[in-house]
This record gives sequence, C-alpha cells and structure tokens, in this order.
Amino acid sequence: MFTLIAKGGVIMIPILACSIISITIIIERAIFWLKQKQTITPEQLLSVASKGGIDDMAKEAQNVNHPIARVLLAGALNRNPSASAAMEAAAMDEIDKMKKYLPALDTIVTLAPLLGLLGTIIGMIQSFDIISLTGLGQPHAVTGGVAEALIATAAGLIVAIFTLIPYNYFQSKVEKTTEDMERYATKFEMILKEQAKLEKKL
Repeated sequence: MFTLIAKGGVIMIPILACSIISITIIIERAIFWLKQKQTITPEQLLSVASKGGIDDMAKEAQNVNHPIARVLLAGALNRNPSASAAMEAAAMDEIDKMKKYLPALDTIVTLAPLLGLLGTIIGMIQSFDIISLTGLGQPHAVTGGVAEALIATAAGLIVAIFTLIPYNYFQSKVEKTTEDMERYATKFEMILKEQAKLEKKL
C-alpha cells in the first residue's frame, strides 16, 4: 500500500486524507443511527395520546431515543400555546443532527475523482517532460509517469465509490425519517385538535 501511495505521487496525500475523513464520518454516522432505537413505535405513542393520555405519551416518549419520539415529545410538552411550532422547531434540530457531516461526504465524493484527475495530468506532464529531454530511449522513465497517473486516478475513484454508497444510505435515512416526522407530527396535531373540541363541548 505504501509503495502504491509513493508511486502515485504527491497528489496521493490529499486523496489519502479524503479517505481517512470519509471512513471517520461513516463510522460516526453508523454509530449515530445504531443509537436511534424505537423501543416504542410512533403509532403506539399516538395511540396513547388519542386515548387522552398526552402526559402519559410524553412519559413514554422520554424513554425513546429517536428523532420522531423527540419531535412528538416537544409537541406534547408545549401543546399550550403551540404544539405545531414546538414540533417544527424540534424537527429542524433533529434534521440538523441527522445531516451532520453529510456535506463533507458529498464533497469527498466530488473532490476525490478530481484529485485523481489532477494526479493523472501531473503524471502525464512528467512523462512528456521526460520524452522531450531524453526522447523514447528510456521507456521505463516514461511509463513511470503514466503509472503515477493511473494510480492517482484509481485511488480517487475508489475513495469516491466507497464514500458514495454510505452517503446515499445515510441521506435516504434522513429523508425517510424527515417524512415520518412530518406525518406523525400532523397526526398528533389532529389528535390535539380533536381533544380540544371534546374539552370545549364538556
């Protein structure tokens, strides 16, 4: 590996840095999502709320480490004066947490192949410089520059490919959870409105 990095030239340093950053973020995001466990489903929380137990639902939600539960909890604790505003604010905070470091992965997906391409150009320039100085009498010197170019390109593509897959996975998790938060928050608002109507009749 170290031989390949050395042969790839100086451009391998930023590509290697991109790979280290990418691996670190992927591990951190994987741990983050593993910690988000729905010990009680949103449907069960809403079921408790629909039976008039908003405070009971809040107690149950406090024991759930998941963005949707935290959004519903914010609505339950702040139903007066505005559950909707409280859930919207909580949802924005949760989305920020879920998207943490994802822009960096997105940047690496784009940057790594460009760095590889830059390595290709540098290697080809060196090859042509050798040809212009020595002619074609030293084929090994010429192919060395070409090899450097190919190694840098391959390294950049490998980093981008292995970053793209987890990035898309984490992004899809964020989108799905965001959609679920919106859906369950809307259902919870409807439950609160129904209960408010019943209270007025009483």
